[in-house]
Amino acid sequence: MHLTLTVKVDLERVDEMDLEQKLSEWFEWFHAHPELSYEEYETTAKIKEILKDAGVEILPYSLETGLIAIVRGALEGPVQALRCDIDALPILEESGLSYASLYEGKMHACGHDFHIVAGIGCALLLQSQKESLKGAVKIIFQPAEEASIGAYKILETDVMEDVDCIWGLHADPTRDVGVMGIKEGFVTAAVDRFVITVTGVSCHGAHPDDGVDPIPAGAAMVQALQTIVTRNVNAFHPALLSVTRFQAGNTWNVIPEKAELEGTVRTLEKTDRVLFEKRIREIVSGIAQAYGVKAELTWMPGPPATYNDAEMVDKATEVAKECGLQPVVNECSMGGDDFSFYEEKIPGCYIKVGTGKGQTIHQPGFAIDQRALQKTAQYLKEVIVSNM
Repeated sequence: MHLTLTVKVDLERVDEMDLEQKLSEWFEWFHAHPELSYEEYETTAKIKEILKDAGVEILPYSLETGLIAIVRGALEGPVQALRCDIDALPILEESGLSYASLYEGKMHACGHDFHIVAGIGCALLLQSQKESLKGAVKIIFQPAEEASIGAYKILETDVMEDVDCIWGLHADPTRDVGVMGIKEGFVTAAVDRFVITVTGVSCHGAHPDDGVDPIPAGAAMVQALQTIVTRNVNAFHPALLSVTRFQAGNTWNVIPEKAELEGTVRTLEKTDRVLFEKRIREIVSGIAQAYGVKAELTWMPGPPATYNDAEMVDKATEVAKECGLQPVVNECSMGGDDFSFYEEKIPGCYIKVGTGKGQTIHQPGFAIDQRALQKTAQYLKEVIVSNM
């Protein structure tokens, strides 16, 4: 079963009611057809179909999934970008929606279907008034945000070379429709991952003296690693370390040869991020020596912290008021977003969009209040135009 989708839009007359209906149709289609990171082929094809039918130019980059559209204004001005991520999560949907996922075990549980459609709506609105626009707007439909490094697929091209600033959005199910979370400075944390492999000598559980037990060593590491937060990091700097997996052995009467720990570090300050890796290496090495085991640390850096530009925040806040929306100062999240990779090159502003209160992101009952679609598309267009 597949939902049918009509994509014709008269850009000479982008009527609010007509656009609202189209956005709803498109949103339900994308929600019903979720695709995981790097697998967004059907999603990409449908975005391209909608935009091409509306006369929006698609830039000729050979991306396997994802695409970049552009609206060129008739007047000279800055080049801006809007990032909309497009991938889904490996979650079994339990929303009860009539347009729930058709693909078992896959779900748009983070609102990326909302991001797609808000981006399409913004592109259509910009296209309808391009004769009066200054500069150009690149709308980036980015793959694999959930993989934490999908932004690299875009940054490997030259698409950002002439871009002056970038806007981003994320669904926020903790706020009502019409509320915009906008905050200067840090918005999301840097995301790093680590795996620690502890190797001892296996032996009978009744004779631990015949081997070297990796479990007490691993347990000591779990405890000691927390002291980085409590004793090494400035108390006024948000930071955390979570050991999220500890695996060892497969039966009750054998001391295993290996134990494996895995976890994540979240920081805002660059100096803290460097400090964590250094201290983890020192602690792991020291405990391994003390317990007579061998230990190997694999450190996997992810996106840096997202940081909102002050001038762009002021602009986004003022436009929200003008649009009859409610801007609020958004709380900083220790979650991460690879939107921050773009901000390493140019100023950016990442806005949390209220989509109706309900289950939080990454939960099987997560749902979007569709009243947010039209409001968000219009708001994004107005923010971008105000910055021309």
